[in-house]
Amino acid sequence: MGIDTGPVLVLGGRSEIGTAVAERLAARGCTTVVLAARRAADLDGQEAQLRRAGAATVGRVEFDADDLARHAAVLDEVEARFGTPATVVVAFGILGDQAAAEEDPAAALAVVHTDYVAHVHLLTLLAARLRAAGRGTLVVFSSVAGVRVRRANYVYGSAKAGLDGFASGLSDALAGSGVRLLLVRPGFVVGRMTAGMPPAPFASTPAQVADAVVGALTRGRGEVWVPAVLRPVFFLMRLLPRPVWRRLPR
Repeated sequence: MGIDTGPVLVLGGRSEIGTAVAERLAARGCTTVVLAARRAADLDGQEAQLRRAGAATVGRVEFDADDLARHAAVLDEVEARFGTPATVVVAFGILGDQAAAEEDPAAALAVVHTDYVAHVHLLTLLAARLRAAGRGTLVVFSSVAGVRVRRANYVYGSAKAGLDGFASGLSDALAGSGVRLLLVRPGFVVGRMTAGMPPAPFASTPAQVADAVVGALTRGRGEVWVPAVLRPVFFLMRLLPRPVWRRLPR
């Protein structure tokens, strides 16, 4: 199936993983990359990284994932300036503070809003637009945290579980439309988002996640676990008794 070399849109243009995926796509002939993020004027480092990789055009669009009312306008701006994206990398998200979320409903809702509600809203808009174009690829980042939700991070994990289910169903709904969806399930990723946290077993880096994503896109895969060993590991973890499971760390 390969990689469409049309415009790449990264929603969450400050994301280490999103930028790394776009960097690899630029190296494979995707010469136009659009970074959508808050404070888009401050993305000089990301733009330089992409230009070094081969991007001739690096656009910037102001984007706040939590502002649902502006999602359609952001996509309109991208299409008007750069054309319909061939690949959309949905790379925004937050970990949140689990301890705070257990005490403050607003803190819990903030995580769920960004990591689930905003994704559902945006992916629904994107799917409709790409269906109308008859082509395109959506890259959606779930997490192993959503495969079986753990006590240690159940707010974040529940949002990812919801997103995983939504994206899986959307992928089936897109079958035959010319649009495909790649669902990515990374484990612990060592980067800015997890700074200060002890790495979990089978941790990866943004570069390793990006390599796996681009490899899966090249092969026409519908889902990818990063690293691949996590798939059988979590198959077995589903079988752990709940009293054991609830004591597992993040």
